[in-house]
Amino acid sequence: MNDGFRRLGFDAVTGKTAYARTEPGGFLDAMADVAALETAAVWHALAGAMTDGPQLSADEANFVLARVVEALGEVLPIAVRAVDAVDADGTVARYVEAGRDIGTAVRNMRP
Repeated sequence: MNDGFRRLGFDAVTGKTAYARTEPGGFLDAMADVAALETAAVWHALAGAMTDGPQLSADEANFVLARVVEALGEVLPIAVRAVDAVDADGTVARYVEAGRDIGTAVRNMRP
């Protein structure tokens, strides 16, 4: 969901995901940051445990990878805001572009 709304976690009563349009630097923005970091921490731990266990099927690996990519997509903007002043020359943006290029190349490789 990238239409200006950020995920705040789950509503304890309904079990549904709660979203809000947040103001940069505001309370809800901070709550969304915490939710994104918590989610990323959980998926990191799960993925680590899964890669240390029995080999995953292709479907299982794709599911886990999709969730990890989703979690990274939520936490990377938090990290970028944290280092924005230090990254005046745009180093982070170049890494993102290079990563996309490498991902495209790997996706097109044949075994």
